Amino acid sequence: MVSLKTFTFASMLIAVNTRMLIPGKMEGIGYFTLESMKRITVSHPEHDFIFLFDRKHDPAFIFSSNVKPLSIFPPARHPILWYLWYEWSLPFVFKKIKPDLFVSTDGYLSLSSGVKTLAVIHDLNFEHYPKDLPIFNRLFYKYFFPKYADKATRIATVSEFTKNDVVKTYGVNASKIDIVYNGVGEKFKPVTDEVKQSVRNKHSTGSRYFLFVGALHQRKNIANLLRAFDEFQKKSSSDIKLLLVGQKRWWTKEMEDVYLTMSNKSDVIFTGRVSEDDLVLITASAFAVTYVSTFEGFGIPIVEAMKCDVPVITGNVTSMPEIAGDAALLCDPFSVTSISDAMTLLFSDENLRNTLINKGRLRHQKFSWQNTADSLWACIEKCISQIN
Repeated sequence: MVSLKTFTFASMLIAVNTRMLIPGKMEGIGYFTLESMKRITVSHPEHDFIFLFDRKHDPAFIFSSNVKPLSIFPPARHPILWYLWYEWSLPFVFKKIKPDLFVSTDGYLSLSSGVKTLAVIHDLNFEHYPKDLPIFNRLFYKYFFPKYADKATRIATVSEFTKNDVVKTYGVNASKIDIVYNGVGEKFKPVTDEVKQSVRNKHSTGSRYFLFVGALHQRKNIANLLRAFDEFQKKSSSDIKLLLVGQKRWWTKEMEDVYLTMSNKSDVIFTGRVSEDDLVLITASAFAVTYVSTFEGFGIPIVEAMKCDVPVITGNVTSMPEIAGDAALLCDPFSVTSISDAMTLLFSDENLRNTLINKGRLRHQKFSWQNTADSLWACIEKCISQIN
């Protein structure tokens, strides 16, 4: 923990919400924060940054000499603690350090503070599928996020879809919102056939596999994916597997019931959470990525697959068509038959696979973390100009 008295600042002081930077436990928002802020802080030594953690920070996240960490109590991992951290602890700290701008990469803001703010809103899934969330989380989001959107000096969203959703749902003026697409890590790249076989030997008993990556959450449409894979296997009688990479943190009774009643459940493999290095190899060795969520603000695994020369099946709803462009096979995530037919088509048509791989090589170039950092900095500059 750093004492507040040790801070001296020359130019603009930008406070950044970095509570999602947790070693070994990062997901989408954490990677967005990591990849954008390590580039921004190094590229802009003329400004000072204070990274705000809700627990002891890891020194690996202090990217340059113009970054100072501050751990703030309490660890904010529950709606009540969220409220205390943002509405009590942050205003107290802000009065001491007097930041010019607060950048919140998870969209949460402090309504009790007068500091100018940039909120990054990744999606509004809780507005459309509230029952997918625990009740206290749901109530917090539905009460506070309209207020956050209204209070923010500016808003960044990770897709045109989310921007339009914020405008429509909260009545925010579109001119207040900038689009800052996610990127994809440099580690994601194609691998040799020998590496693919080695990975398959380790994770899928040597067989090719369809791949899902993400938390096993209801909005990831796991139940329909399992049903569709079972239908696909009944038609194809192939040796292909379905590999699901992610924690069963949100595993539901419906998912469990579907899995237990599958005719081909022995072909379904759960890896749990894996390291980033393992994820890269597992993605690059997949026959195809099947990412058929019912709701996404972006969908990073779509682009990760493209960067690895792996074809993609994804949903035709929310942001997924925007991110995939013409480089993926789109299906109706609410239709088991539509998902199954897409699997069958990709399995049986080698020319289609190659076409999607070639299109993906072009498409993924639109999404880099450098582009993310540049776009987020442009949004920060707009906030700064409004402050001045």
